[in-house]
Amino acid sequence: MGHTAIVPYRHALQELLTPTRRVRYYRKQRSASQTRRPHQIAADHFMPHRQLSAMILAAGRGERLRPLTDTVPKPLLQVGAHRLIDYHLYALAHGGITQVVINVSHLADEIITALGNGSRYGVSIRYSKEPVGALETGGGIRQALSLIESDPFIVINSDIWTNLQLEDLPGQVEHLAHLVLVDNPAHHSRGDFFLCGNRVSTVAEHAARRLTFAGVGVYRHALFNDTTPGRFALAPLLATAMAQGKVSGQHFAGCWLDVGDPARLSEARARVGITQTQKKTTSA
Repeated sequence: MGHTAIVPYRHALQELLTPTRRVRYYRKQRSASQTRRPHQIAADHFMPHRQLSAMILAAGRGERLRPLTDTVPKPLLQVGAHRLIDYHLYALAHGGITQVVINVSHLADEIITALGNGSRYGVSIRYSKEPVGALETGGGIRQALSLIESDPFIVINSDIWTNLQLEDLPGQVEHLAHLVLVDNPAHHSRGDFFLCGNRVSTVAEHAARRLTFAGVGVYRHALFNDTTPGRFALAPLLATAMAQGKVSGQHFAGCWLDVGDPARLSEARARVGITQTQKKTTSA
């Protein structure tokens, strides 16, 4: 994927607005959409009718980004004018998803202090505190279920950078999970799962391509029914659900980066720099 100048989550708009004006803008848009006819609301980017909650996974140590993450939690690393997690919070507010849970462990207090209650983004944030070492993805989501008000709910990895529009995700999930898959990046060329039509599988079928999990999914609470509290990974749960034909998916061909090491952090910053330069050139 080249250094395409794409503005993640349309943040050019947010950069023009103060935090207070951003909140007023979102509220005005959601209020206006509620007066529209059904077919107009369905096309509206704020989609207040969905009432989905979301969880952002932010408890990881960020080992591959040390020493940066020794003092700055990975979600708070700067990419252009915003921190990594800021892009996701703006995207959720833009999609009308205002109830957000964030799990924290490593440098938890720094994250909580930086983000507060979420009002500056137009969302409401609740925190799920995990013990030192965190609970991995599965254990972290399971612990937070009591804070997540909707079923299904969206889960986003805090260390990805993308222009995926969250309103393109399904508001309902037929079975247990729905995953967003992307083309395999160079650092993960073997991919993760096969997309067979709209079903995700660990086994190839026909001409299905193996793709990479984007770190964005929509899950039902029932996915965690047979789990117990503690530390465990999400992947085995998904693999079991896939074997039962209970995971759907979609292919996203837009801008996506897993900001997992210094080289990819530099790439994300370079892409934002190109975008900002082009914006200045256009407005000159």
